[in-house]
Amino acid sequence: MACSTPLGPVAILVLGLLLERPMHPYEMVQTTVARREDRLAKFRAGTLYHAVDRLATNELIEVHEIRREGNRPERTVYAITEQGRRALTENLERILETRPEEYPELYLALSEAHGLPRNRVAELLERRGATMRADLAGVEAAVTEIRSRGKPEMFFLDAGCRIATLNAQIAWLDDLVDRLRTHRIEWLDDPDSPYRVPTQPNSSAEPNSSPDTERLTQKVEQR
Repeated sequence: MACSTPLGPVAILVLGLLLERPMHPYEMVQTTVARREDRLAKFRAGTLYHAVDRLATNELIEVHEIRREGNRPERTVYAITEQGRRALTENLERILETRPEEYPELYLALSEAHGLPRNRVAELLERRGATMRADLAGVEAAVTEIRSRGKPEMFFLDAGCRIATLNAQIAWLDDLVDRLRTHRIEWLDDPDSPYRVPTQPNSSAEPNSSPDTERLTQKVEQR
């Protein structure tokens, strides 16, 4: 397996753990859950075991020792190889540097939300906001707990980014809900809305615009 081959999120988690010290897969699962790092990827124990097998097959990790404790079954302890270290470094650098095209479902739903009644959209977004606030409170509590143990920020940078993102989205959605409730934003079900009748499409877009801006401009002009 070439080091330049993109690794999946769980494989990156495994290599990151083994960069600290050799571990057996069950210990990797326990450590990931204890640190709440299972929030970073779609994570199940079976997924991690499968990732370990693939990484071993591709020589990114290797057997460090076979450990037996009391009457428990033997456990295979793995360590990261030099090839694995290079693969981890290259994948982390790629992810940090690049901004791939993403398709968040929230953007899709907001794009088509005008097809739903105004009050229904406001109601649904209020529910979403409540869930996001609960998520935010959980992350903030975790950060407070981690800080109380004297852990440096470099180990939970993801939490800071998550908190900033949640705060920004919550504020934006709160403002949108308020404008919907107070009729400060035009809506398709307004009796006097000129957009109740489709207009002729106009596909012209601003030159040198980004793909996101161009798609948005085309959609608005076509309505």
